[in-house]
Amino acid sequence: MSRQNQAQIQGNTVRSLNSGQALEALPIKKLSNQARKNREKAYHMSAGYVIFLSVALVAAGLILTGYIKLQCDITNSIKNIAKLESTLNVMTMDNDEVYNRILASINLEEIRQIATQELGMQYASEGQIVKITGEDSDYVRQYMDLPEITP
Repeated sequence: MSRQNQAQIQGNTVRSLNSGQALEALPIKKLSNQARKNREKAYHMSAGYVIFLSVALVAAGLILTGYIKLQCDITNSIKNIAKLESTLNVMTMDNDEVYNRILASINLEEIRQIATQELGMQYASEGQIVKITGEDSDYVRQYMDLPEITP
């Protein structure tokens, strides 16, 4: 067996040492005039097509710039909202703290004593109390004067 035959038998595919000659032996297909003209047209762009592509590129750039600006605005709004919510929470906590401190400082017994002894106020007697039904609402509207109650 010659060295050339060994090279063609080794491996799982047959390798041909003279593959260049096989390609040269294939007939070359000639392009028709129409195909040649179409290929030449494909290589050249007309001025209208270039202008169209330029306008499309500028429009796409403007749209993407606007989109990025909107995304940036949304991000800034979210950050601002988070900051305002944080401020609201701090203010609410401060308000609750002051309210609780005020409630703790009020002595109701002292207020009752000053009202009854110094200011002459008296508790309402049983006949002076008028009960008004609100019919499941938070407030009552008064359309006429309440009747006078004499002790």
